[in-house]
Amino acid sequence: MKKVATKHEKILEYIENLEIGHKISVRQIARELGVSEGTAYRAIKDAENQGLVSTVERVGTVRIEKKHRSKIERLTFAEVVNIVDGQVVGGSTGLHKTLNKFVIGAMKLEAMIRYVEPGNLLIVGNRDNAHRISLERGAAVLITGGFDATEEVKRLADQLELPVISCTYDTFTVAAMINRAIYDRLIKKEILLVEDMLNPEKPPIFLRLDDRVSRFHESVQETKHSRYPVVDANGKLHGMVTAKDVVGHSSDERIERVMTKNPITVTPKTSLAAAAHEMVWEGIELLPVVNTQHHLLGVISRQDVIKSLQYMQKQPQVGETINDLIVKGFEEVKERGGELMYRGVVAPQMTDPLGNLSTGVLTALITEAAHRRLRRQHRGDMVTDNLTLYSLKPVQLEREIHIRPRVIELGRKVGKVDVEVYHDSQVVAKALVTAQLIER
Repeated sequence: MKKVATKHEKILEYIENLEIGHKISVRQIARELGVSEGTAYRAIKDAENQGLVSTVERVGTVRIEKKHRSKIERLTFAEVVNIVDGQVVGGSTGLHKTLNKFVIGAMKLEAMIRYVEPGNLLIVGNRDNAHRISLERGAAVLITGGFDATEEVKRLADQLELPVISCTYDTFTVAAMINRAIYDRLIKKEILLVEDMLNPEKPPIFLRLDDRVSRFHESVQETKHSRYPVVDANGKLHGMVTAKDVVGHSSDERIERVMTKNPITVTPKTSLAAAAHEMVWEGIELLPVVNTQHHLLGVISRQDVIKSLQYMQKQPQVGETINDLIVKGFEEVKERGGELMYRGVVAPQMTDPLGNLSTGVLTALITEAAHRRLRRQHRGDMVTDNLTLYSLKPVQLEREIHIRPRVIELGRKVGKVDVEVYHDSQVVAKALVTAQLIER
């Protein structure tokens, strides 16, 4: 039976088939597809979350090219407008285009123009000649200081479909804001999501509610799998059925009566680490992947998840997280008895408003020390399951602290580490960290 697309899915398909740069609105979508404005609004918001469109104040919603995760650090000009809280003064039809790199125009015009190339963004103040020449060379313009562009520059921007953006911030602040946005995307890029594993060209194998147990046995023979998601006629997930579920049931029994209802699911945006933890914790071999309407998109197996996490660990790292920055100043030291210890100084960024070591930072340091200690005995991944912290004494700014993790239990699925934090040979904090272990 052919799956019937919902109104929401029809709108998303319509948006996806629009030309890059096409402007849309809630009212227009509602009128053209014969749906309510509320339905159109929700679908456009979903399209924005999927990276199909971008909404810019005073311009509207524009169809943009959906970026692959390998290019996630690239920004569109529409996104730049939102980052700097800017206003588009010309060339709005080019907002969907992708920014390759930005050039700061804090130099003489002759020197500056040498760096301006097609696909660039020139960040410059009130310099009309620089605006015009930049556009002629195929680069967009971001005018800082709240200045406007001349009518000639605006006409040229519209003609060449290259945005001219004005914002109130100074050049240095704007550059820092764009850099921060790109840097955040680099961090996101190295976090594997469920959608990175899904193959859209390979639809999931499933059974239907009205199938019989005999169909389950046929599927096992055909696919060699022993677990299947169960969907209705519209593709909505209702349950999971395994070999264990059908034992003792006749071949004519409906799958709906033997399946496990309301199974645990993940979405394409779920991180693989979270999916792996769910599988280990619940003892699940297969997780269905669903969209916001709970329609089945695919399945991921525990083996696939672990292989992907292994692959990602071999990739070069780009961009540091907050945790990376916290532990950066700590070195690993071996004590006389061969035990490991981590030593570092409390930096200003690690303190609370009173100048003491922040509880959040302390938690991050303890967790990282525990994980590093476990990795010496367990070659795999791990997720913190529980942390009990006793903060005994405050530690002040610029004091040296020693962190001593000690493994007290290590099983196949769980590891427990006792962690003590010292300052001047006095215990200032203690913690018990329990981690779920994921085999590689």
